[in-house]
Amino acid sequence: MIRIGILGDIGSGKSYVARCFGYPVFNADDEVSKLYKNDLEVFKKLKRSLPQFIYSFPISKSEITKAILSNKDNLKKIIQIVHKEVKKKMKIFLKKNKNKKVVVLDIPLLLENKINEQKDILVFIQSRKENISRKLKKREGINYELIKKFKKIQLPLYYKKKKSHFIIKNNFTPSSVKKGVKLILKEIL
Repeated sequence: MIRIGILGDIGSGKSYVARCFGYPVFNADDEVSKLYKNDLEVFKKLKRSLPQFIYSFPISKSEITKAILSNKDNLKKIIQIVHKEVKKKMKIFLKKNKNKKVVVLDIPLLLENKINEQKDILVFIQSRKENISRKLKKREGINYELIKKFKKIQLPLYYKKKKSHFIIKNNFTPSSVKKGVKLILKEIL
């Protein structure tokens, strides 16, 4: 199985590009949302760790946002609890798809949490800042303070780009992305 890890800035189009490969995608952000909605154990752990912020199940995005914005240590506490569960979900995903030729890992903290393996193919999604800005403005409930907090825990983009085997320039047109995906698949398969 070939594992493709998708890297890039917040709002650069990583999830869209991941889907364009046409193979099973593990989307960590989706898994986190499911944990907040469905996992009572995660709720209990977060409530114990952050009782003044987490008080209702399913956990609402606003509770998580308030916790993160009020204190920089809260994000670390959340990550400690949630990422352990996301890793478990990823192992299940990989086991389920072990006979697939390719799987795509859409995990924002792939390198930071050392989830990637040596043989993973890393693809960096490069987008212009103004395109990212325009895209983020369209997102419902976008919180720029939250984005700043997340960027602080991420490795620099130049480092991620340097570590990548391929770069896809995403100008937010399907043709540019699909062309890049096609070239990568041609080279790795």
